[in-house]
Amino acid sequence: MSDTTANAMWMNFLGTSPTWYKKAIIAFLLLNPLALYTLGPFVTGWLLIGEFIFTLALALRCYPLQPGGLLAIEAIILGMTSPQMVFEETAANFEVILLLMFMVAGIYFMKELLLFVFTRILLNVRSKVALSLLFSLVAAFLSAFLDALTVTAVLISVGVGFYSVYHKVASGKHLAHEEHDHSIDDGVHDLHRDDLEEFRAFLRSLLMHGAVGTALGGVCTLVGEPQNLLIATVAEWDFLEFFTIMAPVSMPVLVAGLLTCYLLELSGRFGYGAKLPPRVRDVLVEFQAVEETRRNKRSNARLAVQAVVAVILVAGLALHLAAVGLIGLMVIVLLTAFNGVIEEHQLGHAFEEALPFTALLVVFFAIVAVIHDQHLFTPVIDAVLSMESDVRPAMFFLANGLLSMISDNVFVATVYINEVKAALDAGTISRQEFDHLAVAINTGTNLPSVATPNGQAAFLFLLTSALAPLIRLSYGRMVIMALPYTVVMGGVGLTCVALFL
Repeated sequence: MSDTTANAMWMNFLGTSPTWYKKAIIAFLLLNPLALYTLGPFVTGWLLIGEFIFTLALALRCYPLQPGGLLAIEAIILGMTSPQMVFEETAANFEVILLLMFMVAGIYFMKELLLFVFTRILLNVRSKVALSLLFSLVAAFLSAFLDALTVTAVLISVGVGFYSVYHKVASGKHLAHEEHDHSIDDGVHDLHRDDLEEFRAFLRSLLMHGAVGTALGGVCTLVGEPQNLLIATVAEWDFLEFFTIMAPVSMPVLVAGLLTCYLLELSGRFGYGAKLPPRVRDVLVEFQAVEETRRNKRSNARLAVQAVVAVILVAGLALHLAAVGLIGLMVIVLLTAFNGVIEEHQLGHAFEEALPFTALLVVFFAIVAVIHDQHLFTPVIDAVLSMESDVRPAMFFLANGLLSMISDNVFVATVYINEVKAALDAGTISRQEFDHLAVAINTGTNLPSVATPNGQAAFLFLLTSALAPLIRLSYGRMVIMALPYTVVMGGVGLTCVALFL
């Protein structure tokens, strides 16, 4: 192979990623076989988890699908898991796959209504503290009845809408101008650059408050998160019973989370506190005025259709009439049919946001398959089950929280709840202790996991969305912004588990 060809291949490998990043991925791929044959599969499994987290942490340098996918393929080739196990992990999460494929695309066709509603909220609620609390509280309420990823998709659509409107004006283009690439800052006038940075900080804080809100609400009900339904099924709890049993932990955490939101905005610490710049507000006010003047019978009819479908969506999800993804497909059919979107290329744009993340999620399930096959969590589980009964709930909360920061919450909950159910069936623990441990497992997988983007699917979705690079929301920044919430939610949750269970 000539030097020219080799250089071209090197340039093509992971595209425009930094050279040090490319070398790091190659080093991982070379290190893993060596570690497997010298240190064994258990240590190599944990090494693989660390490498995959590395790719997530540098998602803004290179989308994690490619480097993470290479690591997953290598793990299968090395025999650390099998294609069948990856398939089984993916099939077990098929509802999440359907949700990403169809629900997120459905939200895309509702963005006109979302921008209409949230623009009015943003312009009418002048207090940043009140606005942050509103975002967090609404996200918590919706996540208790809907799905955190659906709520996050709404927040992302709103964020992209706001950002694109201002970026267009900051680049010297009129609001009526149709074509504009808001991912490139080259055309932004010097006069607007400081305002643009402040606006990015403003959007980052709102979205993080909203994302944390999905965790605050998601822990409360059996439909809030996928693992909740799994735990409720094993424990044989209905909707009301689940809410009541979780309330001694979930309600104090909700209050503490909202109080944290309030204090963060007042203090301006950890990346919060940024306000909407006056010139940005002026642009959004002008945008609203322009939209009003351009509104006609057809645009009003589109908004009316979107509003009706939004009601159908909420009702369908709240009553659990079908799998979330199937309801999303229904939303796509209704919105496109009644709003005249009938060409294939018009539909394609709606799927651009979610399908890369869907592929990444399957790669993530491959890493979870390695965790399963190599029993990486078994020592932790065995250690907790061997402890005295009075400290088990708190230890289960901590163990689940720590493992959920780096792995799939559904997988962690599945492993723990099945072990606890086996102990109940064997007569090792009483039904009361089983209930207490189930609460600890549910709250443990939902609350401390906000620490990292890979701990919450909604956080990971936000990190890998098209919005994250626009507002400079990196993995490290997310961890820093989530830190006070992690400490408060984890600390209050652990205290309540220790006191009330």
